[in-house]
Amino acid sequence: MATLEEKEDSGITPGGDSGAFRDVLSTEHARRGKPPVHLADLDGEGRKEVCSRLGVPSFRAKQLANHYFAHLSTDPADFTDLPAGQRETLAQAFFPPLITEVTRQEADRGTTIKTLWELFDGSRIESVLMRYPNRATLCISSQVGCGMGCPFCATGHLGLTRNMSAGEILEQVRVAAAMMRDGQVAGGQGRLSNVVFMGMGEPMGNYRAVMSAVRQISALPPRGFGISARNITVSTVGVVPGIRKLAKEGIPVRLAVSLHAPTDGLRDELVPMNRRFNTTQVLDAAHDYYLASGRRVSIEYALMRGINDQAEHARTLARRLNHYGDDWVHVNPIPLNPIEGSRWTASKPEDEERFLQILHSNGIAATMRDTRGSDIDGACGQLAARVGNRSGSR
Repeated sequence: MATLEEKEDSGITPGGDSGAFRDVLSTEHARRGKPPVHLADLDGEGRKEVCSRLGVPSFRAKQLANHYFAHLSTDPADFTDLPAGQRETLAQAFFPPLITEVTRQEADRGTTIKTLWELFDGSRIESVLMRYPNRATLCISSQVGCGMGCPFCATGHLGLTRNMSAGEILEQVRVAAAMMRDGQVAGGQGRLSNVVFMGMGEPMGNYRAVMSAVRQISALPPRGFGISARNITVSTVGVVPGIRKLAKEGIPVRLAVSLHAPTDGLRDELVPMNRRFNTTQVLDAAHDYYLASGRRVSIEYALMRGINDQAEHARTLARRLNHYGDDWVHVNPIPLNPIEGSRWTASKPEDEERFLQILHSNGIAATMRDTRGSDIDGACGQLAARVGNRSGSR
């Protein structure tokens, strides 16, 4: 039987190979090898070892980290503080190409940019950069596909191919930060201020790489990008051991729980992981995270017409959340971005409004999620699936 460490490497969450629920794996799961090792995948000693192997002083690693995290560059032409004859070699050793743009879609007058990336093995993932008047948020992927199998989710239909490395995760952040700095997003020059792990994949299924990325996103240059941990959100469908582990990290990231249903009977259908960790276990762990971190938990709730969007659902949700006390959660009802041909479709506007009003009347802080990119394959996995189907999915 695989050890927990091996399961974390493979993306299989504990218990995922037996019992009532099994992770949904794609046919090519874990057969593609590991990505090239990047500077972001190495600790200080690992970076020094690479320098030693190349016959250069170990302080070159810190210079390269400064180029990466402070200047957002992997281009050897920018490494003017390094000897000219070493720049190309060092760039190849520390910054192997990890993500390559396949296609890009823009919406909301150029303030929303969704990018499809190809990884070293032909895998494809997505990220979405969204600019608002007072912030710029990047939604990033942490796995190739997803093994959680939620039937209304485009990524869930892809199955899980493999985990992403910390370097692959961070490259999404670096590119977006450079786009904001260079004024490549409508509105002129700016700064990437927020990162949310709400793209493809279940972050808790790739815990070690995700936490390595979180630490490097939030650390100051030359150790990281300098984006406050309070502006980082880590989402989960309810992997309780991961939530409890995150609570012990002492990093004040926001936890987002994709609940989508207030009862076990309904959530068993919408979120198969509920058969392993039920709503009570998930909400208990989420509340404990609030107590440990002092940060309100986000409850994500995709509204689906006639399925989970009725008044009874809103009242039950409010009752379940109020059981734990006041002001510990913020609910984000989300108008569903439906998959083409799916029976899961968006709620009626009047049902969305009623759902929100019931939460408010019961003292629950709630905000209807802004549906950015609704005209550009906006749901996670839609662009990868559509382009893959056109070109022949790998």
